[in-house]
This record gives sequence, C-alpha cells and structure tokens, in this order.
Amino acid sequence: MNIIEFQDVSRVYKNGEHEQSALDHVDLTLEEGRFIVVLGPSGAGKSTLLNLLGGLDSPTSGTIRVDGRDISTLTANELADYRAATVGFVFQSYNLIPTLTVVENVALVKEIAPDPLSSHDMLRAVGLEDHIHNFPSELSGGEQQRVSIARALAKNPRILLCDEPTGALDSETGVMVLKLLLSMARDMGKTIIIVTHNQNIAKMADIVVRVRSGHVVSCEQQAHPLSAEEVEW
Repeated sequence: MNIIEFQDVSRVYKNGEHEQSALDHVDLTLEEGRFIVVLGPSGAGKSTLLNLLGGLDSPTSGTIRVDGRDISTLTANELADYRAATVGFVFQSYNLIPTLTVVENVALVKEIAPDPLSSHDMLRAVGLEDHIHNFPSELSGGEQQRVSIARALAKNPRILLCDEPTGALDSETGVMVLKLLLSMARDMGKTIIIVTHNQNIAKMADIVVRVRSGHVVSCEQQAHPLSAEEVEW
C-alpha cells in the first residue's frame, strides 16, 4: 500500500530579490513498510524533501499526501499533531537536552506519542543500556547520536525520517544501527527513509530514490538488497 505521495511538489526559497528552487516539480510515490534510501550530493534537495514530508516545511506548490491525507494544507496545530502521531526524526544534530539523563531524553516522547515503546528497550537496542543515567555531555558524539536514534524509535512512528543517521558512528556501531532500522521495517512494518550521500548504504534499500538539482531522477526497487553486515564502510 502506498503511504507517501508527492504530486508536482516544488519548494522555492526567496533570498531578497532572488529565488532558489530546492525541489522542482517532484512526483514520488512510496510504499509502506519499506526501507528507503534517498541518495544524492549535497544541495540536491534531499533534506528539503525530508523536511516537507516531516511537516517541518511546506511546499510552495503541489500536494503531499501521507496515508491519503493532504498534509500540505494542514494548519500549524494539525501539523504538530501529525508530527507527534505519525513521524519520527533522526537529525545530524542530536538535539538532546543537556540537563536530562540519557533515559530521560528518550522518555520525553511519552509526552507526545500516542503509543510509545519502552525507553529502556530502545536504549538496549542501540547498545546504551549501561549509560542510561549519564548526561549527554558525558557521552561521545556517536553515543549521543545513538540516544537520538533510540528516542526516535521509542516514539513508535509509522514513518521514521533519518538524515545521515550513521554519519557520526564507527563502522561496528553503524552496522548495529542499520540492522535495527532495517528490522523496524521488516518486522514492525515501519517506513524507514534515510537521506544520505553514502552509496554503500543504498545497497541495503528496498527502494533507492536518487535526487539531483531539486529533481527526483529515479526511484528504483532493488530485487536483492544487501544485509547490514554486507555493506562496505
């Protein structure tokens, strides 16, 4: 079943008298429960696509439907409800609250998510069960990224949007995180979308979306995606 539909979507940013097109008349349809990689160079429009899908930005023109609902026409309050109930985010910046412990940072999602998962279980899944009482300042960058991933997973979203989620991780931890994300798609039916410039991660994907200069140049289904262990770093 299709869960995401972009129909003739454009996003134009104005800088004084100049306009810059980040996305240009994009059409894209994605199925639910797939592990999807959006691939392209810096400035291609990957993050803009992710922000539009996550309700963090609005299209200049066109329609974005998620599970049949047109999110491009939602009010600010409706978008907040959509983000709380449907979408999880993993950003390159960790966005952790420094005065809260690791487990408290993850447990924050219980305030907004309708059906959250166990904070302790998600921290165990990313290998941080021994750090639950530490503060972010006591962790490495890779460990902080794993906290942010655990927090996004604990929200139990239908769609998880990840912007370079393994960029700060060593190869062993990166494999662990990719296995976890893949299992969320395979075993729990989540739609996982990873934005990256890493061609090797794309080899794991059910679907590879290639973006260049604000255009979706291809959307291909892979018959035999690799496992996380087979990906070269």
